[in-house]
Amino acid sequence: MAVLRERPYVQFNFLVNLGDGVTNTPQAGFQEISGIGMEVTITEYRPGNYAFNNVIKTAGLNKATDVTMKRGVIGSLDLYKWLDDVRNGVNSGLRNVTIELKSEDRSTTVQTWRLINARISKHVSGPLNAKGTDVAMEELTLSYERLEME
Repeated sequence: MAVLRERPYVQFNFLVNLGDGVTNTPQAGFQEISGIGMEVTITEYRPGNYAFNNVIKTAGLNKATDVTMKRGVIGSLDLYKWLDDVRNGVNSGLRNVTIELKSEDRSTTVQTWRLINARISKHVSGPLNAKGTDVAMEELTLSYERLEME
């Protein structure tokens, strides 16, 4: 599904599906998403009878980085309910979260990231300041097992 072009896409048009199929409501509206990534660890090995004086490098385990999502507080408890499911072991709290980058005119999806078996590992609200004028924010950290891109 990735759409190739010479100029990079802008980062401000994206949709988030938190595993419940909803992408067009304020509950799926996030201001910022950071940390989407994965890493393959490299294992070094050298047998004693190897003819060369160097190690052999092989691919090890895949590790997905935690993703942080931020949105304004809208009075919705959907993230808390998901965190409560994780905390209480209800259906293990695992979901497949999808993030879609849209074209500038929002007509097509140009790249998709799928966070497989994601669960909330951290939720932070605030800061709150009686003298401030900023939007009240909440921050969600997702831990997931596998990243797939298309």
